[in-house]
Amino acid sequence: MAWPEDLLSVILAVVFGAMIGMEREFHGKAAGLRTNILICLGAAVFTIISRQMATGAEGSLTRIAAQIVTGVGFLGAGAIIQDRGGVHGLTTAATIWLVASIGMACGARFYQLAFVTTVIAIIVLLGLAKLARPLEHHYEQNNRDNSSDDPL
Repeated sequence: MAWPEDLLSVILAVVFGAMIGMEREFHGKAAGLRTNILICLGAAVFTIISRQMATGAEGSLTRIAAQIVTGVGFLGAGAIIQDRGGVHGLTTAATIWLVASIGMACGARFYQLAFVTTVIAIIVLLGLAKLARPLEHHYEQNNRDNSSDDPL
């Protein structure tokens, strides 16, 4: 067992999960700081365990990784809510999915990939949110204008 390397994997998973979780927490999302840390940490630990269990048996490594993706997909699906006004929680679900992949990258010792992905995710969540607001306003305005033409 490479304890120092695995400890680094776990610490980085917590840090990267926290970086994304802080953005989600700041914006009042259901999956905030603690949730994102735990998802990232859990994915890293499962990846470390699978890597160690699969020594000499590569097929086992990919099977466990596939199960992480499936389990996290289930968590993400639970974050999506549909109501009369539309679908909500898609970004939260996508963030859950992405944070798990970052945790898996940490557990697999792909630290540069995990770091770059975290930075890009934060840029997308912060930067594109500012761009999305005017687009959402434009879309809502067009829907209000078009609904007055509805003969029903």
